[in-house]
Amino acid sequence: MGKNENQFSHLTAKDRDSLSFPARIVKERGLLLGEVLDFGCGLGKDVEILANHGVDIKGYDKHYFPKFPEQNFDTIICFYVLNVLLPDEQALVLMEISSLLKPSGKAYFAIRRDLVYEGFRMHKIHQKPTFQTNVILPFRSIFKNDTCEIYEYRHYNQVEKLLSDCPFCNPESKAELIFESAQAYSILDKFPVNPGHALIIPKRHVSDYFELNFKEQASCLFMLNKVKKEIQKRFNPDGFNIGINVGEKAGQTVFHVHIHLIPRYAGDMENPRGGVRGVIPEKKVY
Repeated sequence: MGKNENQFSHLTAKDRDSLSFPARIVKERGLLLGEVLDFGCGLGKDVEILANHGVDIKGYDKHYFPKFPEQNFDTIICFYVLNVLLPDEQALVLMEISSLLKPSGKAYFAIRRDLVYEGFRMHKIHQKPTFQTNVILPFRSIFKNDTCEIYEYRHYNQVEKLLSDCPFCNPESKAELIFESAQAYSILDKFPVNPGHALIIPKRHVSDYFELNFKEQASCLFMLNKVKKEIQKRFNPDGFNIGINVGEKAGQTVFHVHIHLIPRYAGDMENPRGGVRGVIPEKKVY
């Protein structure tokens, strides 16, 4: 099933006269701190009501308020959005929210817990087919009842994890996180070959790329595409090299899978012909 088949997902938005249930929960708990973004705000009722209660809040919705935010936020709320998206769209939302969140910020995802089955159903109000799916997130759950679960998300390098000597299991808190999804995250390389040199890293500690499961590999490659666009926007390189070192004899020094995305620039070396074939210099030119 392709992305275009989910064209009616936005029709799940409905007009309301009061705060949504998860908005009431996070407001009552005092979690709406600093500058707040409602990501996937629908018709914007939560934004309107919370602003009237003194919350510094903005709204973004792909269909109703389509101007993508240009700043970072202390708090982001995303309520009942992921349930109506296909897997690739879910991953994209997680990555976009991770990029909009300040390093010290927190995001809150509300997920429906009353869905009986996955698939398309006839929307009661709009009488058009809408897609719905169950979602489990690998973040801390702060609320759950029979109809709703709320997760708290922080950047991967801001969350305290089990002790480990692996630098990719415990990335430095000061490192800039480019994007994060449920399965992977990306950062700028600490010792870049060129400006914009980025790493895409699965969260599970595995040394060999070929030992990742399909979902993890797909998540890394999906993120690679997103990171490429971001690096292109920031650094405007003239090309890219993509590489994965598997095993000590292939040059691997950190034994946790990571994909190198290396921007290339005109004049950064005398003769770039051969590209990645240069891992064995005498075989580079043929």
